[in-house]
Amino acid sequence: MEAAEAGLYLLSVCAFATLLWHPGSPIARQLPNNTARRLLMGAAMSVTLIAIVLSPWGKQSGAHCNPAVTLTFFRLRKMPLWDAVFYCAAQLIGSVAGVAFASLVLRGAPAHSAVRYAATVPGRYGDSVAFAAELAVSFTLMSAILVASNHRALERYTHYIAAITIGVYIAFESPLSGMSANPARTFGPAVYGNYWNTLWIYFIAPPMGMLGAGELFLLVRRGRGPYCAKLHHHNNKRCIFSHSGPAPGAPEKPTAGGMHR
Repeated sequence: MEAAEAGLYLLSVCAFATLLWHPGSPIARQLPNNTARRLLMGAAMSVTLIAIVLSPWGKQSGAHCNPAVTLTFFRLRKMPLWDAVFYCAAQLIGSVAGVAFASLVLRGAPAHSAVRYAATVPGRYGDSVAFAAELAVSFTLMSAILVASNHRALERYTHYIAAITIGVYIAFESPLSGMSANPARTFGPAVYGNYWNTLWIYFIAPPMGMLGAGELFLLVRRGRGPYCAKLHHHNNKRCIFSHSGPAPGAPEKPTAGGMHR
């Protein structure tokens, strides 16, 4: 499920990047302004993420789609080591499969130099700024997920908050680092486009930022971890994650989606 979700996300990334930047696209010709393109790209990715989280498989697996998210929830003791290992492996494999499928369906259009498989690479300010930007956006994104998913009033909107945060960063932060905050998001395009030189940034900064957010979350809550590791809790899908305390949105009685492992 995590492989399929990561693959669908990268398929959507490549498809919309091709529509918005490929010179042969009628939409690209109507949008000469890169800012407008990034705004549309951010909106498209927000909708894509929401659709993945609300899909039956997203409700089942938790819809991490991101090794940095998975590693953070592992650190927060929401899942055992081998589950985390296979989640991360599936996400990376799925990202490559998503780019491959996009290239097949779009007849190689994502390989064009104007699209470059929607690769995330440092902007004109260089590697150091890109690393700092990835660290910051990853810290903020994971903080938003943890705070929202453990707040009684916000818990039901966790996936919307995460999706909007990602969309805003794509629109406004991507000139600095390409806006990844996700090793799998970067890995698929890097494999197909041979963008290996700066891959280390996107494999180190996002996990560091998200793990830092997890540590701060524990510090503020005096060691009390999050309830679960799903971005959507209230559903009828069996939950494989370890739980801590009552569900934020339903403290009086756990739902079917909130059963213990």
